[in-house]
Amino acid sequence: MLVEEKRSKTKVAEVRPRGAFPFMLSSPADLSLDKSAAKAAEEKETCDKYVLSGLRKDVTVQFLMERLIDMGCTPPSGFISCIDCGDRQAGAGFGVIEETVAPPLISRMDKKEADERRKRQCDHKSTMKDLQDQIKAQNEGKAKLRLLPEIFLCQQNIVSEEHARQSMVHELIHAIDLCRTKMDPINNCLHMSCTEIRAENLSGECNAVREAINGRIDNFKGHGAECVKRRAALSVKANPNCAEKAHEYVDAAFEKCFRDTFPFDRHPNLR
Repeated sequence: MLVEEKRSKTKVAEVRPRGAFPFMLSSPADLSLDKSAAKAAEEKETCDKYVLSGLRKDVTVQFLMERLIDMGCTPPSGFISCIDCGDRQAGAGFGVIEETVAPPLISRMDKKEADERRKRQCDHKSTMKDLQDQIKAQNEGKAKLRLLPEIFLCQQNIVSEEHARQSMVHELIHAIDLCRTKMDPINNCLHMSCTEIRAENLSGECNAVREAINGRIDNFKGHGAECVKRRAALSVKANPNCAEKAHEYVDAAFEKCFRDTFPFDRHPNLR
């Protein structure tokens, strides 16, 4: 779940885990009060309207959806959805981890824990520990992990229709990359860095106006590239396999992936 940062109408502090590219991190809030439930329902209704508007009216979102179909990766029903992300500092995310256990090597307790992780994932309640345990099980040969395409928007963190549109474009770039390559962002940190660089660059999330509003521009010259690097590194850090050397991976992938505008002929935000 390449997870796009939470935005606010005031200055944004970039202290995400970005939920993470393929990973939903931390636990959602408990909507136990009627008032909270009503607010969540209102947030979902608004978010759903933004998604529908993007699919019906936004030429960039429509173009990317059409390209997925042309490439043989027709999105399933419900491919893009709005969910309650609780207190997670994320605006959107991509991907669900499929964990397949290896019966000859796994104990009854290991299987029970994997089943519990799967249930939490289906309920959108996966935690960082779940991700760490999945990676540990894979490294021990007890499971195989595979990224499945799915896009979600965090309904309580989407602040405007434009924010929703940028988030959808960001996550659709990940879907394009997963479709066109044998990308393995769970285990290959250069793969993850590359798709994050492309998504940050092509979504418009690093536009100068947004960065200026959030007080992050010291020098306009070259700031777009620096913004892409900064945000991509934050996402890569959320993957336990890549966290320690996230900046190094982003630097190594940057030059090639920043220039890669596929499936666009040129950068979509250049006029």
